[in-house]
Amino acid sequence: MIQPVASEQLAQEDFYSQWPAVAEAPDRDTYQQLLERYRQWAEQQFITADIDELVHHRSTFFDQLLQRLWQQFELNKETVALIAVGGYGRQTLHPGSDIDLLILDDTQSATAAGKLTEFLTFLWDLHLDIGHAVRSVNDCFAQAANDITIATNLIEARYLCGDESIYQRFQQQLVSDFPWSSRDFYQAKLAEQEQRHQQYHGTSYNLEPNIKSSPGGLRDIQTIGWIAKRHFQTHSDESLVEYGYMTADEFVELRDCMNWLWRIRFALHLEVGKREDRLLFDFQPGVAVRLGYGTEGKQSVELMMKDYFKVVLRVSELNQMLLQFFQQAILGAQDLLDSSDLDDDFAITGQLLTARHDDVFNDNKNLIKAFLLIAQHPYIKGIQSHTIRLLRNARANLTEPLSYDAECRQLFCRLIEHPQGCGRAFSLMHHHSVMASYLPQWQQIVGQMQFDLFHAYTVDEHTYRLVRNLYRFSDPDFAGKFPLCESLVAAMERRYCLYLAGVFHDIAKGRGGDHSELGAMDARNFCHQHGYSDDDAELVAWLVEQHLTMSVTAQKRDIHDPEVVQEFANKVQTKERLDFLYCLTVADIRATNQSLWNNWKATLLEELYNATHYLLSQNSSTPTLDVRKKIQQNKANAMALLLSAGFDEKSINALWGRFTADYFFRHTPEQISWHSQHILSLAPEQLPLILIGDENNYGTTELFIYHQEQQNLFASVAGVLDAQQLSILDAQILATRDGFVMDTFVLLQRDGKPLTSAARIEEVKQHLLDVLHHRLAIPKTHRPLSRRMKNFEVKTRVKFLSSKHQRRTTFELTTLDRPGLVAKLAAILQRLDVSVLAAKITTIGEQAEDLFIVSSSDNEALSEIQKEALKQQIIEELDY
Repeated sequence: MIQPVASEQLAQEDFYSQWPAVAEAPDRDTYQQLLERYRQWAEQQFITADIDELVHHRSTFFDQLLQRLWQQFELNKETVALIAVGGYGRQTLHPGSDIDLLILDDTQSATAAGKLTEFLTFLWDLHLDIGHAVRSVNDCFAQAANDITIATNLIEARYLCGDESIYQRFQQQLVSDFPWSSRDFYQAKLAEQEQRHQQYHGTSYNLEPNIKSSPGGLRDIQTIGWIAKRHFQTHSDESLVEYGYMTADEFVELRDCMNWLWRIRFALHLEVGKREDRLLFDFQPGVAVRLGYGTEGKQSVELMMKDYFKVVLRVSELNQMLLQFFQQAILGAQDLLDSSDLDDDFAITGQLLTARHDDVFNDNKNLIKAFLLIAQHPYIKGIQSHTIRLLRNARANLTEPLSYDAECRQLFCRLIEHPQGCGRAFSLMHHHSVMASYLPQWQQIVGQMQFDLFHAYTVDEHTYRLVRNLYRFSDPDFAGKFPLCESLVAAMERRYCLYLAGVFHDIAKGRGGDHSELGAMDARNFCHQHGYSDDDAELVAWLVEQHLTMSVTAQKRDIHDPEVVQEFANKVQTKERLDFLYCLTVADIRATNQSLWNNWKATLLEELYNATHYLLSQNSSTPTLDVRKKIQQNKANAMALLLSAGFDEKSINALWGRFTADYFFRHTPEQISWHSQHILSLAPEQLPLILIGDENNYGTTELFIYHQEQQNLFASVAGVLDAQQLSILDAQILATRDGFVMDTFVLLQRDGKPLTSAARIEEVKQHLLDVLHHRLAIPKTHRPLSRRMKNFEVKTRVKFLSSKHQRRTTFELTTLDRPGLVAKLAAILQRLDVSVLAAKITTIGEQAEDLFIVSSSDNEALSEIQKEALKQQIIEELDY
């Protein structure tokens, strides 16, 4: 962890001798110059100063400033007192922190009120962030009785200046008549913390964390202090040690964590130039430089964030342990006292696993056995606070990974193979850093972030969430959410291989090289070390090496192309591998980012699974996809739907005679029926036909356009959809045998939701009609890059893929995602006279990874010269 060189004393600067005399009228310019001098001095001091000194020095500086202004506005002649509260009350101030003030005024005289108004107005004129309240002593406690935040502020109140007698009355009432009992205050602060954690999805690992409020942040440390101060009626954090609730080492650790978080917060405020507690991507590179992590951009950010996540993990564990100690002391919870023994080492106390003696973890195997017991007794909800302390101490004293111990390996295998092993037990192993103590490779990914918009969690948190997702496929509490995965997992004879693949799938990230290949090697070695069979080892290693294959194929390839499905089936080879890979892929996508999973991705994966399963089920050494059979089935089912709707079979067949076989292969019976009904009912003057709906219940919006063939239709539609804030996920551009086009687009709104509003649907239709009838020009996008996108740079790459199709060219485009990207690309293709036949649009965080299938104007594959021209044009226009 990067730390400044501790200073014996802050570099001295005489800020006070040049201040206006107390007798002089306050001069705004003089004070503003002084504040600017102090800001520059503090920024320079930050490079080498001890942060604890710096935040306290800032508090003292503003004490002096406020005390001097108090006298200059002659408030010292009134019966009022100035009190510091909040962080300022704790004598800590960061560059952007609010200066929270409580003004005690029992007399409410007009003279004092006028002076106070002038005093506060002057502070605001200095552009200071002042938070203030003017109250009588009785009002303070009356309002505190109904507001836990006000009550908390009163606990940390610190006298600054003014009438001391009114402050003494306040202090006496604070001790004798505080409106919150220790029990009620504890419960309120605990509820407040739980609610705050829920805002961040209950994890410390958000990649744009709030330094103050995220789980494991400064607020969690303050919560411990607030409860201690209320319970022990003290202003000292050291009371936690004095009263035996924390060891001296734990206190030092908590203080070190707080100082580290203070340092990153101070740097963040300097970087932004104002109060900002969200460590956004915009600010991370600058903050990393200020903290001494170098100037490498992405690398320095990832190093800084790795240290950050390690710190908040320690804070979270200490917070949980100490709040449980308080629960026992303050609430005297009887259910924590009822105990039943499990064996010589452990018992269940209430719903918590408890060590029966303090030497329990002197035997390393008990660090694993503890979690096996949790798996074996599902009513255990957590670990008792004193046992957490023993576990933490044992972890710190380990000299080698637990996996080096044969007994630990045996117990770990039993845990992974237990039906409940990857439920709460695995979760607690992760949160108490026992996975990191067991597996050296896991230790390397703790806090490992990736500076991008795709991965929402650190690698270890993502991996834990993936394993949790896999476990939920067999958890009755989540039954019915993923029916196919649930049925596949229920039938798996080697379910433990699935969990092990989940553990190792990203284990090699951050090491350089291909993490899938390196992870497969680690997985194979692990399986051999732990006594698994060669078949088990090869299955786990294969899953790790191929864990991205199904996702890439489904989202970035044309899965309606038999060649694509055939290639995927050739890689998978067996139905068992397919079942495992499908479940692993679903769990992986859902664990990567809260916003990634949707019905469209679910549909793509399930369609690929079903097509591949069909191929692998054939009794043939060279199975192939029966395209004709699928076309016949789609036609028969669509015909049944149309006949039931009252349409004539002869008319249907006449219409379908104009369609190509590719159309019937690429569309479902529901889509074919929907399209056919409207085309059969269409008068020539009603062209183009525009349909917007979701006939397949995919949770997306389908746009179908039937029109006379015309050039640049794709570019026109793409421009309108972009102007309407709609994203194209998939496009199929098909022609009839007699000069008409049937284009199908799969769409979502920018928020990831389908288009359902009737008014919006009509608006999109009308805009399309205006452009296709040439009443309006194709709209051009002028939206700027979003705040987050500006922090990333993705070099544009164009890669042409080999294909057996003689009349098609397929290429992959990788570039920075941006407003109007598809529309801009469509315009490039239009200028080069290249026709789009199909498109798959995939956004991976800040990166667009799109697939286009195109042909030349004479319906042939592009020549090498045309390919090179297309590639150069795309790169030139997108990398401007």
